[in-house]
Amino acid sequence: MKKWLPLIIIVVILYVGYSWAKGINNTAVVNQEDAKAAWSNVESAYQRRNDLIGNLVKTVQGAADFEKSTLTEVVNARAKATSTTINAGNLTGASLAQFQQAQSGLSSALSKLLVVVEKYPDLKSNQNFLELQNQLEGTENRIKMERDRFNGKVNQYNKHIKVFPNSLLAGVFGFEGMDLYSSSPGSENAVEVNFDFNNKE
Repeated sequence: MKKWLPLIIIVVILYVGYSWAKGINNTAVVNQEDAKAAWSNVESAYQRRNDLIGNLVKTVQGAADFEKSTLTEVVNARAKATSTTINAGNLTGASLAQFQQAQSGLSSALSKLLVVVEKYPDLKSNQNFLELQNQLEGTENRIKMERDRFNGKVNQYNKHIKVFPNSLLAGVFGFEGMDLYSSSPGSENAVEVNFDFNNKE
């Protein structure tokens, strides 16, 4: 029995080491995939906003003498925001900043559009316009919620691969920290899209 003891000890040590390494790797994989899935939900929420803005623009275009420059600004900003996408496997600080910049440009153009609408009583009472505006408000809140969830998942993943002793193996397995979504100053608040339609000028 004594001659097998060293072998048994080695096998036990190897098994414990294997289990530890497997646990670190598998948890990191799960957390990383959860973060990527959370980013997909962020993009989905932004896509819904883009779709709603497209419908809003079509409704506004029907208004007589509506300011064409404002519409053009929204259409161009929407095109830029729609074309700026991020591969979930490449969520770097630079790519997130580029995405955020495009979305901020669209938010700014949308805010300007909604302010201009105040001059058009027919639009302010248009049921289709009111419904779209309602949906936009809900979507803006959903975007903020999904961004917060994404950051929560990234934070969970980052903590897992950076704490000791996990950090010893994370690099060996190829796991690197992920960047959090950092919004532009003031964008932590949802875009204000609801107006007092009872206020007649």
